Amino acid sequence: MVGASKVGQRSKDRFARAQLVFPDGTSRVSIDRGPVPRYIERGTGSYVIDVDGNRFLDLNANFTTLIHGHAFGPVVEALSRQLHLGTCFANPTESEIALAELLCNRIPCVERVRFVNTGTEAVLFAIKAARAFTGRSKIAKLEGAYHGAYDWAEVSLAATPDTWGSPRAPRSTPFYRGMPASVLDEVIVMRFNDADAARRLLSLHGHHLAAVIIDPMPSRAGLIPPTPEFIAAVQETARMGGVLVIADEVLNLRQSFEGASARYGLVPDLITMGKIIGGGLPIGAIGGRQDVMEVFDGSAGPPLLPQGGTFSANPLSITAGLAAMRHLDHAALAHLEELGNVVRNGIAGAISKSVAPFCVSGAASLFRVHPMDQVPNDNREAYLGPHASKRMKQLVNFFADNGIILPYGAAASISTPMNRTDAIFVVEVFARFLHTHRASWK
Repeated sequence: MVGASKVGQRSKDRFARAQLVFPDGTSRVSIDRGPVPRYIERGTGSYVIDVDGNRFLDLNANFTTLIHGHAFGPVVEALSRQLHLGTCFANPTESEIALAELLCNRIPCVERVRFVNTGTEAVLFAIKAARAFTGRSKIAKLEGAYHGAYDWAEVSLAATPDTWGSPRAPRSTPFYRGMPASVLDEVIVMRFNDADAARRLLSLHGHHLAAVIIDPMPSRAGLIPPTPEFIAAVQETARMGGVLVIADEVLNLRQSFEGASARYGLVPDLITMGKIIGGGLPIGAIGGRQDVMEVFDGSAGPPLLPQGGTFSANPLSITAGLAAMRHLDHAALAHLEELGNVVRNGIAGAISKSVAPFCVSGAASLFRVHPMDQVPNDNREAYLGPHASKRMKQLVNFFADNGIILPYGAAASISTPMNRTDAIFVVEVFARFLHTHRASWK
């Protein structure tokens, strides 16, 4: 759709109103504004339509949440029934048992589950659970990996070449002004896929560490697969030091029927989940070993870790999530994997033909285009300098001009309503982008 990257008057009008009530005109820092955000009116399947009538193939899918696309029929039907029964209760419901049973039966490392409201809360309580179980306070995490808005999880999320320090021992850097120095002192930062450094740092600090939290394929840090050596180094060294392994699969649970950890050989003690398990509504979950999850047990007195929440396990999110997950079967995941391969292979082929400074990473239903010659190996190699950032913005704008929403610097996702024609459309638009801008990198 030519010119679609330039938002229409109706979006501009709504943004003018929004600037009178929100600090920067939006309620999420992750909103693509460029400089005015595009306001969406509705979504159907894998497409969205904005308030000015422009139609886009949605590769953002609310940051990979909508694995079945927009207005998925079974979710709509389940929510319609539940709305007539009630939206929230102080008591438990049968549907939360059903979703917990599904997760316990599907994810190998999940023996018990606790529901919360968001992925951030899932990470927050997983870290607290590790502390309660081990009696230790420090954690280790990957440089550049996003784990939600919890102070300890945000350390070194926005590290830059000016701040990230030694490659052998990355510096713990603040994410926002005023982050307590004590938080920085309690987080050990590691580089992704550096097996030797992982062994050294986890061995050195292990007696103080409650947990090491690892996203099997961090989106913001490059959407790069872990090496078997790195997975083994983290897992073996953590076990030796009594350090719990937390797998953050809020985003990457969609990588296989059993999740991303199973795909890459990671056997975590705790796993955090969210996004796809809510069917498009807010949700989070902590799952893991029964003995570790017993820190939440309040049946015989105060638990080691109290956890509650007015909307935790609310029946709308649970009902929507149950409908979505029941339809995410082996056939659906095979369909997603096939389309993901079409897109990644097609993009890689177009790059090879044009000898352009781009590459593509990802797996299953996820992919990310990088404005650089080779697939990065970790967050530092994936970091975008000024020239690379400019090329990436050109790509995102070109996609919007041609009717596709492509996330900037994060994972793009395939949804089940997409078909091979949609996948080829993505590849064709990318090839046209390379042809259009070929003079700028020759």
